[in-house]
Amino acid sequence: MIQIDVTCTLGDFHLAPKLQVGPGITVLFGQSGAGKTLTLEAVAGLLTPDTGRIAIHDRPVFDAAAGLSVPPYDRRLGYVVQSYALFPHLTVAQNVAYGVFDLPRVEREQRVDGLLRTLGIQDLADRRPARISGGQAQRTALARALVRRPQALLLDEPFAALDEGVALTLRRELRRLVRDLDLPVLMVTHDLTEASHIGDRIAVMDAGRVLQFGDRPHVLQRPHSARVARLLGIANVLDGKVAGSESGISVRTPIGSLTTAQSGIADGPVQVAIRADQIILTRPDRPDDRPNILDIHITDEADFGHSRTLYARVANGTGPSARTLEIQIAPHPYQVMGVATRRHWRVHIPPDAVHVMKT
Repeated sequence: MIQIDVTCTLGDFHLAPKLQVGPGITVLFGQSGAGKTLTLEAVAGLLTPDTGRIAIHDRPVFDAAAGLSVPPYDRRLGYVVQSYALFPHLTVAQNVAYGVFDLPRVEREQRVDGLLRTLGIQDLADRRPARISGGQAQRTALARALVRRPQALLLDEPFAALDEGVALTLRRELRRLVRDLDLPVLMVTHDLTEASHIGDRIAVMDAGRVLQFGDRPHVLQRPHSARVARLLGIANVLDGKVAGSESGISVRTPIGSLTTAQSGIADGPVQVAIRADQIILTRPDRPDDRPNILDIHITDEADFGHSRTLYARVANGTGPSARTLEIQIAPHPYQVMGVATRRHWRVHIPPDAVHVMKT
C-alpha cells in the first residue's frame, strides 16, 4: 500500500495528488503536464513536497509536519524511468546486479540469474544495451528494479518507446509478474488504451490533482465530470436538464429527451456522457419501441482498422452538439449492414449508457 497526500508548488504549477495505491496495478492517467511523473518522483524521493505525507506499507517515508524525508535509496522502491537508463558500458547481467552490489557474490548471482530467467532474457546476460532490442531493454530495466525485492514498483511510461506488438506482450508479462510477486504498482501513462488494458485501478489526473480514482470499469464507464469524461475519450458530452417521468428519469438534451437507468438524480442542470461504442446502429425501416431511439444522418466517418467511427447529425436536434454525435461500430456489422451504402439511420442508446453527471 502506498498512501499519497502531498502538495508542492513548482513555479506556476501546483501539485496536489491524493490517493491510496493497493495491490495490483494503479495507473496514473492524464495528458502531458498533468503532474503524473512529478507524483512518481515525490513517492520515489526525487522531489520533496512542501506539505503532506507519503507512506509505504504504513511506514512514513515523507512527513512534512514531522520533518521526515527518507532518502530515495532507503525507501525500498523499484523505479523504471521512461528511458530505462541502462549503463551502456555494462552487460545486461551487470546492469541488473548493479542494484544489489552490496550482496555476497553467490547470492547476487543467484538473484540476478533468477530474474533474468523469469523475464526471459537469460540468453542476453553477456550483451551490452546497444546490442539488445527495446523490449529486451525494458525487461532488463524491470529486472534491475525488482532485484532489490522492493515493497512497491514505480513505472514511468514503461512501454512508450516500444512497438505496439512488443508493448502488448510486455503488458501481459507485467500483469503476470505483478500477480506472482503481489506488488503494489504505480504506473504513469498518457495512453488510454494502455490504461484500459493494464490497470486494475485508474487515477485520472489533471492540473496536478486526481480528479477521479477507482476500479478501472467504474472510472471508464462512470466519469464524475465532463472534464474526466473528455480526458477518457468520451466525445459525446451534452448539456442537459433532468425532469422526472413515468418511465424513469428523463434528461432533455440537444439531441432529444433521453431516459437513463440512473436513480437518485435531482431535477436541474446536468451533463450527460454517452460512450460511442455503446450506441447501437439500427435500420430506420424497422419498428422499434425501445427507449432513446433517434433518427440520424451520417455526415462523415473514420476507419481505425479495429473499428469505425461515424459522425452523425441528429434529426430535430438543436445546437452544435446535435451535429457531432459519434458512433463506434465494429468492421463486421459495418459491412453486413451496408453502412457505407446509405446515410440515413436510426440509433438506440440504452438507458444504462446514458451517464448523468452533475454540473
